[in-house]
Order: sequence, then structure tokens, then C-alpha cells
Amino acid sequence: MSHYVVIGFGPAGAATARLLAEQGHSVRVVTKTGRSPEPGIEHLALDATDSKRLAEALQGATAVFNCAAPPYHRWASDWPPLASSICEAVEATGAVLVMLGNLYGYGPVDGRRPMAEGLPLAATGVKGKARAAVWEQARRLHEQGRIRAVEVRASDFFGPGVTDGGHLAARVVPQLLRGKHGKRGKPVSTLGDPDAPHSWSYLPDIARALVEVAGEERAWGRAWHVPTAPALSVREMVGRLAAQAGTGPVAVRRLPPVALGVASLFSPMIRELKEIRYQFDRPFVVDSSAYEAEFAVRATPVDEQVEATVAWWRQRLAATTTG
Repeated sequence: MSHYVVIGFGPAGAATARLLAEQGHSVRVVTKTGRSPEPGIEHLALDATDSKRLAEALQGATAVFNCAAPPYHRWASDWPPLASSICEAVEATGAVLVMLGNLYGYGPVDGRRPMAEGLPLAATGVKGKARAAVWEQARRLHEQGRIRAVEVRASDFFGPGVTDGGHLAARVVPQLLRGKHGKRGKPVSTLGDPDAPHSWSYLPDIARALVEVAGEERAWGRAWHVPTAPALSVREMVGRLAAQAGTGPVAVRRLPPVALGVASLFSPMIRELKEIRYQFDRPFVVDSSAYEAEFAVRATPVDEQVEATVAWWRQRLAATTTG
């Protein structure tokens, strides 16, 4: 049994912490507010930008998983101090740093070829630059021998436990399950081309990949893409979700730029989406073959992803109704 620390308890942090606990490890989760303990998991209230206190919390940890994420519209201001603090803490304690990353750092890819890890971090937007800088800082320190670090990059989250309405299933499945069986559901609005191929990273696969690379020294010092199933467009994914939910066909419509502009006047989150519209205007496809050639985790088949996601939402909504 080993001891691990997970920073952040959003969908990925929670899935990673619970997977580690299921494997029999001791787990400490660090968040600003803390939570009640759960089997195998200690929750600690701590501001992770305080590197001294964070280092104290990391004592004895084999690895620390950085699954934290500042509010979307504050990435530029909040990522640098958070990333620097975490790097200082792992340098002081010797824990392996396992970072959950995303694909923003590549910038506006043209979509003609799947994204592989060898692409340059050529982001032109604020969020992409901020996210690329987080990894570049850790990579430099790794190359200097000051820390041991690895990054696992995921595409859009999908699966049980993902409740943020910015993600596809979190927006669509509750709407489908509240509809009438066999009846046509309400139309789904999407950013960009609803028929463009898009990669979706399944949350349990993300957690399994993070845990796997933590114990694989040959993985350290570089970034890897989460094993991800073949790309499906928004229209295709909505169709599969609707079929699993038992509803009729659902229309998928492109959100007009004018509507997006109006909504952005009232929502900081929607304003930030302008930077990443390219991810939905054209093919946005992940190549995870490098990971699959080296390690054991494989992408869960899409049908299993959809079945588990709809079942999780059905249970969640039922509990909310009866509670």
C-alpha cells in the first residue's frame, strides 16, 4: 500500500482518489474547503498556493496528482501561482508529480490529422498559453533533475461523475431522461459544427491513466494522451445517448454566433468559449497510440461509456427526486 495526495476534487480528482482507495492505497485529497472523510480518503482543507503548507501535506506521498483547475475565466491569473506552489512542494518532498492536462496548449489545430503528443505547444489564446506554461514549467524542472513529472492530456470529459453543464453529456442526458419515453426530445444546441468528428475522453479512463503513469518511471518527463475511443461528432454522440435513454431522435443544432455573442454578455464562462471554438468548428481528434503502445490502459468501448453515463444520471436524478 502506498500513500498518495490528490489536489482538487472535481470529476477527475474524485475519480482518481476513489480509484486509488479502491486499490487499497491511503489517499489524502487537498481542496480549499475540505469535505467529510469517506472510506480510504482523508479530505484536507488547504490552499494549494501555500507551498510550505502543501509540502507538509505531501510528506510521505509516493505521488501527487494535480487535478485542480482554477475557474475558467481566471486561468491566466490563477494558474501560475498554483503551478509554482505545487512544483515547489514536490521538489521539497520528492513525490512524483502527475498532472492532468488538456489539449488547449496545442492551439488552433487544423483538424486534417489527429493530434499527437509531438505537436508544438503553439496556443495563441490566453487559456491555451496558460495551460502550456504549466507543463513547460514542470518539464524544465524535471529535465534539471529537481522534480519528477508527467502530464496526461485529456480531451472533453465524458462519463459518470461529470456534472459541469459545459460538458456534452451533463447538458444532454438530464434533458433526455426528463423527457417522455419514445418521444422526440428537445433540440440540443452545440458550439460549432455538430457533424465535425470530436474526441471524448472517458472519465474512468482518465483516472486509470493517471494512476498507471504514476508508477511507471519510463512515463515520466513527457506528456501522454489519455487512451481515447474513436472520435464521434456531437450529433452522433447525442444520438447514442438518446437511444440509451429510450427517447426518440433529438435534433442537434449549431448555436448561431449571434446567440453566442448575446449569451457572452451575461456569462463569463460563455465569453471564454470564444477562444476554443476551433475545437468544435472542425475535426478535433486525439491520437493516443503512443500511450497504448507503452502501457496497459485502453479506452472503454463507446457503447459501455454511454450505457454507464446514462445509468449514472438516471440514478442521480432518481435520488434527487426521492430526496
